[in-house]
Amino acid sequence: MFKKYKLLAFLIVSAVILAACGNGGFKADHNWKVQDFSYTNQNNETVSLEDLKGEVWIADFIFTNCNTVCPPMTYNLTLLQEKLKEEGIEDYRIVSFSVDPEVDTPETLSEFISKYDADTSKWDLLTGYSQDHISQFAEKSFKSLVANDPNNDQVVHQTSFYLVNQEGVTVKSYGGYEEVPFDQIAMDIEALIKEGQE
Repeated sequence: MFKKYKLLAFLIVSAVILAACGNGGFKADHNWKVQDFSYTNQNNETVSLEDLKGEVWIADFIFTNCNTVCPPMTYNLTLLQEKLKEEGIEDYRIVSFSVDPEVDTPETLSEFISKYDADTSKWDLLTGYSQDHISQFAEKSFKSLVANDPNNDQVVHQTSFYLVNQEGVTVKSYGGYEEVPFDQIAMDIEALIKEGQE
C-alpha cells in the first residue's frame, strides 16, 4: 500500500515538472483582455485586433508632441527590435497607440517614426479615434492612465511596455522608460511564440 502511494506521489511530481517544462518557463503576470479595435496606422492602413490575432506583440502609449518620456520610450523600442533581431526572433509586432489623436495624423506619426532607426514593417503607430476613446481603451485593456494635463498641451500617460499574447490578452508589463529589461522581454516573447507553436 505504501509503495502505491509513493508511486502516485512520484507520478504527480513528474507531471507537475513536465507541465512546467512544457510552457517554456513563461509565467503571465496579467490576464487583461484587449478590447476590440480598428484604428489607422502611420501608412493610412487599417489595423485591427483581429489582424494581430495569432501574433505576439508589444504595446505602448505615446504622442508626437511629447517633450519628456515618449522619445526615449520610442528609442528603447528600437533597441528592443535590435535585441530581437540578434536573438533571431522575427514573429512579433509593436503597436504604439497615440494618446493625442487630434494632432497625431498618420502623416505626423510617419514623420515621427522616420527619425528613429525602426523596422516599421513590424511596427504600427495608431490613431483615428477620440482622446476619450483611447483613455477608456487604455484603462480597460491595459489598466493604463491617459489624461490631459490641464496646465499645458501635454498628455499624461504611463510609460510601460505591455506584452500581448496570440489571443489578444495582455499578460505582462515592463518599464519602458528607464532600466528596460530587454533580455527579459526577448525571453518572454520567445517563450510565448514557442508556447503558441505547441
